[in-house]
Amino acid sequence: MSDALDRATVAGTAPPPKPAAVVPVLAFAGIVVSLMQTLVIPIVGQLPQYLNASASDAAWAVTATLLAAAVATPVMGRLGDMYGKRRMLLLSMAMLVVGSVVAGLSDSLVPMIVGRALQGLSAGVIPLGISILRDELPAERLGSATAVISASLGVGGALGLPTAALIADNFDWHALFWTSAALGVVALVLVAVLVPESAVRTGGRFDVVGAAGMAAGLICLLLAISKGADWGWASGTTLGLFAVAAVVLVAWGFYQLRVDQPLVDLRSTARPQVLITNLASVAIGFAMFSMSLVIPQLLQLPERTGYGLGQSLLSAGLVMAPSGLVMMALAPVSALVSRARGPKVTLMIGALVVAAGYGLNVLLMDEVWHFVLASCVIGAGIGFTYGAMPALIMGAVPASETGAANSLNTLMRSIGTSVAGAVAGVVLAQMTTRFGPYALPGEDGFRTVLALGAAAALTGFAIAAFIPRQRAAGALAAGEGAPGAAVGASRA
Repeated sequence: MSDALDRATVAGTAPPPKPAAVVPVLAFAGIVVSLMQTLVIPIVGQLPQYLNASASDAAWAVTATLLAAAVATPVMGRLGDMYGKRRMLLLSMAMLVVGSVVAGLSDSLVPMIVGRALQGLSAGVIPLGISILRDELPAERLGSATAVISASLGVGGALGLPTAALIADNFDWHALFWTSAALGVVALVLVAVLVPESAVRTGGRFDVVGAAGMAAGLICLLLAISKGADWGWASGTTLGLFAVAAVVLVAWGFYQLRVDQPLVDLRSTARPQVLITNLASVAIGFAMFSMSLVIPQLLQLPERTGYGLGQSLLSAGLVMAPSGLVMMALAPVSALVSRARGPKVTLMIGALVVAAGYGLNVLLMDEVWHFVLASCVIGAGIGFTYGAMPALIMGAVPASETGAANSLNTLMRSIGTSVAGAVAGVVLAQMTTRFGPYALPGEDGFRTVLALGAAAALTGFAIAAFIPRQRAAGALAAGEGAPGAAVGASRA
């Protein structure tokens, strides 16, 4: 048995895994959570009216979810390693349901923010699901299953916009949250019935001080990134938050290196394979989100601008939907490439495909099918990269630390998407074209954001080139010799 399993505390007898059911159930849970993140997009402009609040205050319905997700993702990962990944997965889905119900009952700002924050606490579902796969699936299925679960994030995001637009156009806006609650209940029941609890545990005490320090540092950092455009990038509030974040996170890092049972094992994350993969994840997260910021806006701008296509929100969402399906369809292909050449090569191929998709979109912006084509190419690349990153992470950490390690990797991607939102906001606010009394983002501004998406993908490619070639990474992606296989064998 591997050293990782020697270090883990194997808890009692767990139900036998059901590989045929585990993967689709975890993928469905991931889709439900990612749907939640795009749920309010169709009603963002109307939220001030619905909640009797100012536009800046109503924006906290989005910001609260971002902040809660950033804090919950690493914490749930660590708790999953300690007390059971399935248990934390169920808790995460329960938070989604409770948050959806609170938001569904809200008619004012405070309960809406509370509900959206509770929804954000479910963000750890996908990294927890990937970690469950490592512990529970037969070795030969691990690579493809990991790619499918990773792709569920993109699938939910792509399908969320047209689904939410359809609901918002035909029903009261509260129906968005009741739909989320219903889907969350279904996912919760399926996980409870069909997903076994992992027997791989670290045990020990939870690092409360470390969790509080990470939460404080991340909240300050993401607040500065997400609200800096509103407050002013040179304002005292924004600069102060960046400074506090830097001080707190550095102090937190020193503390984590000295405590016996840290929230995040920084020595493990400093391993070249993990560290470089996480750095590449920030760039890939930036690249992924740039598409979501540009394409819906271009599709909905009036045709009289000369570059807008005058489509409805529902139509814009339908244009984006195929990209999510492409991500899921190519997940097995991603796994095959990882099996043959290793997940490092898969990550680099995916980054190049993403860059090619953005380059295509810079040149083709005149017809609806141009955006369908470009988004599908980008989606294909994202599917490759999102399948490779968890395999690289799990190939470099013990089985008892996969929850925390995968959650940290997910957090790095989230930081990339947050930075993308802030950068795109600045570019589109500065590069405008006036139409009568209105100043709208100009065509050059959109092309610039698309070019930045391509540059981010190429940066991810360059960073990934430095990931060490290790047989363990390729073996894990193929499912060979994965710690999860040893667990399964010990139960047979």
